[in-house]
Amino acid sequence: MNKIPLHVGIIMDGNGRWAKEKGLNRSEGHKAGGKVLEKIALYAKNLGIKYLSVYAFSTDNFKRSEEEVNNLMDLLIYYFKTKLDTICKDNIKVVFSGRTCNLRSDVIEAMKHIIEKTKNNTKCILNICLNYGGQEEIVDACLKIANDLNSGFLKKEALNRETFRKYLYQDLPPIDLLIRTGKEHRLSNFMLYQNFYAEIYFTDTFFPDFDEKEFDEALIYYNKCDRKFGDVKNN
Repeated sequence: MNKIPLHVGIIMDGNGRWAKEKGLNRSEGHKAGGKVLEKIALYAKNLGIKYLSVYAFSTDNFKRSEEEVNNLMDLLIYYFKTKLDTICKDNIKVVFSGRTCNLRSDVIEAMKHIIEKTKNNTKCILNICLNYGGQEEIVDACLKIANDLNSGFLKKEALNRETFRKYLYQDLPPIDLLIRTGKEHRLSNFMLYQNFYAEIYFTDTFFPDFDEKEFDEALIYYNKCDRKFGDVKNN
């Protein structure tokens, strides 16, 4: 593979359906998915991928049962606490995208702790999208921009694609490769601004069964893509 994407996004779908097929409750599927994420994040870092953004929990996921939501939050806290040493050893910086409203206070505290402990890590950035929605992110960015325009901090003639990006939850480069597991073929409100020229790889594999080999298949697909960004120079 000649081209390694700078920024990879993953919509980690299919945990619940994976569990259902095995006669397990949905929380077991989320646990299995958490273990896979740990392996894939390390694998991506070792390949030289500098940014990995993952869809952990959307704003719309609060529509699920209270039991499932609480189980997911408990699982997130568990991973934030127990995997911190491994994350630091691997020199991975963790950031979060999303709104903190509706999140439990113990989840927010765990997030703050892992952000603080990993802030100086430099090998790659793991962006965890939690209580996240792409449309919500754009709305929130617009509100920040409106405030800065009104205060005079930002001049309207300075507003462009690049300056707008700095008002998003995280100032990250555009996504080069987006991977969605779990049979569905849609973006589901994931990083809409950042995915404007992403190559998209869909797989029927549920996320708990997604492994390094399939990640390689996504990279092979990416390497076959002719990325013209609106130009026709290679035609």
